[in-house]
Amino acid sequence: MTRTVSSGPLCEGEAVIFVDRKEREYLKRLEKGKKFSIRGGRIVLEEVVGREEGTVVWSSLNESFLVFRPTLAQLIPNLPRVAQVIYPKDIGPILIWADIFPGATVIEAGVGPGALTMALLRAVGPEGRVISYEIREDFAQMARDNVGAFYGAAPHWTLKIGDVTQHLEEKDVDRILLDLPEPWQLTEKAWEALRPGGVLLSYLPTVIQVKSLVDSLREHGGFARIETMENLMRFWHIKGLSVRPEHRMVAHTGFITVARRLAGKERARTER
Repeated sequence: MTRTVSSGPLCEGEAVIFVDRKEREYLKRLEKGKKFSIRGGRIVLEEVVGREEGTVVWSSLNESFLVFRPTLAQLIPNLPRVAQVIYPKDIGPILIWADIFPGATVIEAGVGPGALTMALLRAVGPEGRVISYEIREDFAQMARDNVGAFYGAAPHWTLKIGDVTQHLEEKDVDRILLDLPEPWQLTEKAWEALRPGGVLLSYLPTVIQVKSLVDSLREHGGFARIETMENLMRFWHIKGLSVRPEHRMVAHTGFITVARRLAGKERARTER
């Protein structure tokens, strides 16, 4: 049984992250009677239940691991998946630039493994609502499994199987987030679904796709404050006198485009 717990001793059914001495992470669930292997050794999960976060545990090969509840940033890259995940460096800006707030009604199109879905569910809270569209049943099932296993019960989440370009039926929603290869096919339907002042956000891998989307939004006339950005993240190595950027960085992963829905289909004066 999945439990959503944020503090106190680690409980049966919770997801945890084991971190080895080289900072490698291993996502597991605490289920009594089960063991799992890490780097050739075994850890009895039952022995971890009831311990505090930050505890050191040892494998059968006498290798030490720290155990924590995963943060969202740790959970997302470790999720089981059959589709590309939106990484934490992009989910943060998405939540901010889409202005996801408690109580919001949010449409999400393209769920992948459910990483953004879980972030949205947390952000809108129990008084909000997330409605997800996914055209592929295998992706939808993976999202269901991950949300159930790593978020828990989500009565404020609705997952619909189908082509959002054909079946988007909601009206007066606060936000629409699109992780689709051709979001410009939804320009008119998104305008009809959003409330005035609502935010449309699209996540795309290439600038050619972004150009097609922005052209569509501007030609439509019902959107303003159209902005596109990307987010580059560089970690630093700090150990003793060695202070330098890491040799590898998380550079381009996708472009974020945001726009505000106008009350009528008239071009914003500032964009003429």
